[in-house]
Amino acid sequence: MAHGNWQKVRDIFDAALHRKLEERRGFVKKACGDDELLRAEVESLLSSLDNADSFLEAPAVAGIAESIIRSGKKLEEGERVGHYEIVEQIGEGGMGEVYLTKDTRLNRKVALKLLAAHITEDKNRVSRFRQEAFATSALNHPNILTIYEIGEWSGRDFIAAEFVNGTTLRNFLKKRKLSIASALDIALQIASALAATHAAGVVHRDIKPENIMIRPDGLVKILDFGIAKYRPTETGRWKALIETKVGEVIGTVAYMSPEQARGLEIDFQTDIWSLGVILYEMIARKLPFSGKTKSDRIAAILEHEPVPLAKQRRGVPAELERVVNHALAKDKNERYATAADFAADLRKLRGLLGDERPLKFALPAARRFLPAISRLPVAPVVLFLTIVAASTVGYFYFASQNTRQIESIAVLPFQNASGNADVEYLSDGMTESLISSLSQLPKLSVKARSSVFRYKGKDVNPQTVGNELSVQAVLLGRIVQHGERLTLSFELVDARTENVIWSEQYNRKQTELLALQNEIARDVADKLRVKLSGADAQRLAKNYTANAEAYQLYLRGRFYLNKRTPKDIEKSVDYFNQAIAVDPNYALAYAGLADAYALLSNYQAAPPREAMPKAKEAALKALSLDNDLAEAHTSLGFILGVYDYDFVGSEAQFKRAIELNPNYPTARLWYGAQLFNLGRFEEAAAELRRASEIDPLSLSINRLHGDRLLFARKYDGSIAQFKRTLELDTNFAPAHVSLGVAYQLKGDYAESVEEFAKSQELNGKPENAALMRESFGRRGWQGFLRVMTETRRPSNLPPELSATVFHAQLGEKEKAFDELNKAHENREFYLVLLKVDPRLDPLRGDNRDCRDNCQRQKLNRI
Repeated sequence: MAHGNWQKVRDIFDAALHRKLEERRGFVKKACGDDELLRAEVESLLSSLDNADSFLEAPAVAGIAESIIRSGKKLEEGERVGHYEIVEQIGEGGMGEVYLTKDTRLNRKVALKLLAAHITEDKNRVSRFRQEAFATSALNHPNILTIYEIGEWSGRDFIAAEFVNGTTLRNFLKKRKLSIASALDIALQIASALAATHAAGVVHRDIKPENIMIRPDGLVKILDFGIAKYRPTETGRWKALIETKVGEVIGTVAYMSPEQARGLEIDFQTDIWSLGVILYEMIARKLPFSGKTKSDRIAAILEHEPVPLAKQRRGVPAELERVVNHALAKDKNERYATAADFAADLRKLRGLLGDERPLKFALPAARRFLPAISRLPVAPVVLFLTIVAASTVGYFYFASQNTRQIESIAVLPFQNASGNADVEYLSDGMTESLISSLSQLPKLSVKARSSVFRYKGKDVNPQTVGNELSVQAVLLGRIVQHGERLTLSFELVDARTENVIWSEQYNRKQTELLALQNEIARDVADKLRVKLSGADAQRLAKNYTANAEAYQLYLRGRFYLNKRTPKDIEKSVDYFNQAIAVDPNYALAYAGLADAYALLSNYQAAPPREAMPKAKEAALKALSLDNDLAEAHTSLGFILGVYDYDFVGSEAQFKRAIELNPNYPTARLWYGAQLFNLGRFEEAAAELRRASEIDPLSLSINRLHGDRLLFARKYDGSIAQFKRTLELDTNFAPAHVSLGVAYQLKGDYAESVEEFAKSQELNGKPENAALMRESFGRRGWQGFLRVMTETRRPSNLPPELSATVFHAQLGEKEKAFDELNKAHENREFYLVLLKVDPRLDPLRGDNRDCRDNCQRQKLNRI
């Protein structure tokens, strides 16, 4: 240390810490008097304390971090920052929050570091935050955290980074004593990363166990370049965003180099020192330079030598002692010149310990290739290597193009090129049938109908679809009808390169449609290089009817069912019945009929006591014909849950459907909905997430994600999710209804009424919308509830349940229970929400019984 009286420095420093921040400088000036060197030493220590607020002092991926700040609004599950969807908060530090998110474009986990709103005006901290992103993004090494994106959201900077599923080295050391071989494996990976860091002109300046992550397989990752400093390279292109003044100390005291502790200019040797400290700590299980206070630790760094490792632990090789001492030389000119030199010695030392591999992952040893060729003339060698490289790359590229298995695909809606709208059912139906066939292959991820049909009629390129749906391949189809003949053209395209993998044209009679459908499915699976088991091949070739006419009637039924309006659903019922009349053993047509009747009830187009028994009868008939039909098990599961209130039987049906076809999104969607209706929110989230993976652009699935958050009383998250759903389709009325409920529960009544009104307009009932706006404008929220109760205008519920909700909100319990009993008598679908709907909180705890065996159905208490 420059100042001879270290004890005096420490006394003044400790005394200054007990004073208010604004009083410290004056106190130090007075305590040091005319001793400028003493004053400089004390102020450098205080600067160290003031600046040790690295953003990831608790790393983003280390699990639940200790909270440092508690102010400011935190993001909730389901909210979105750009295309990153919040899963949960996993860290918090001096500069902001860290969240585990889902990248909705690439379907991967991402750690999102979001700058705290209250420090966005602090230019120095913002610059430090950005410097972390720039420093890390400049690096490309397997042992360095990967930065995916740097951006801004709502005025706050963010960094989207690789999510590392592991633990910090600090936690690792707490849980286990490392073998010497393990310690060297870890140190070698850190040294290799530092070599790459320094080669890019970056000094980390805060290497410590908290900033080192260890994956379960032993791979090491360096985090937190928040206080990194650029060093000029030979080209002079690097320049720090934050210029650190001499005398300003930044870093973590226990791992600071002597020059860093003094606030002097630092270079790459400071990171080498820090790694030396970590290596010593891993071997000895204690720091080489310790003390009760920061000033004691700095004194030890500057003045003391560490206790030899041989005295701390048995069996320490002498060479290891030498390597550690070399890294911890107090004079930086006596340390390793480069991290690469340090890594080379660690590699040699590791070689002395034999083949022991306590960790599953370790960097391979450096090797030299083709030593004999170095003696050949340069030009022939270059030519030879060029030819070999080109031949090898070409061989493996074309081989990979022809042999690699494609594991994910989007089948885009086939284009109806006939100019005949009546053929639309055929192009849509064949698309849906092919999706259904391919989705039953367990090794292939096939995006569901709802997602791919978002692209119908749009001019999109395969690469865009591949990025948005996270698929490797896209199938494009075109159908032309010539009288009784069909011409179908297909292209299977690599979504990354847009290269055509396969193309084919089929010419068939319409009476050959069934055989053609199976042929296309087999050809596509073959070109995807999907390895089919015997059972897979049978599923792919399965025909549910041998009658071409019945098949076309079924396709028409599905076409109208998918329009999801009461009028069109009634048409679908007619077509399904026609298909059954032609082929009474057509199980799939019965399953379609069950769905149609159930949706008529759900959409309030038919009384439940009229439609649901018909739906159940059709589902049971389908299963009597084919008990392995996932669609029929799903339909029966829905009916048992929402009409019979047989939740145990319903769950068994959903599980069977998922077992038969794990890629059937409707089964997971309806099962997820039932789970959150029963208050099993975490299980519901898992099912809905899987449904989203299969069908990411489905309006219903996206809306139900919001409903789950709503009924779990996470209102901000639900609002964000409903808005994302409406970004997909602003005319999706059910999402406006759900958003209105969320605003209501938040107390944003004006927004709530507006969303309810929009839903009525979209449903073709402008008079209802006008009444809603007028009643709220004149009489406020209570007046709105009163008018809605008196006029029995619909919200998102059948009239009796709408009245139940409105009476409950008005505090009219008796009337609410009367309406609730009427709803139960009608077997209304929405009764399954009684357990979780927050709007019914005023009625909870009432012990009265409902009529009509409500006790048996466990619906008597809400």
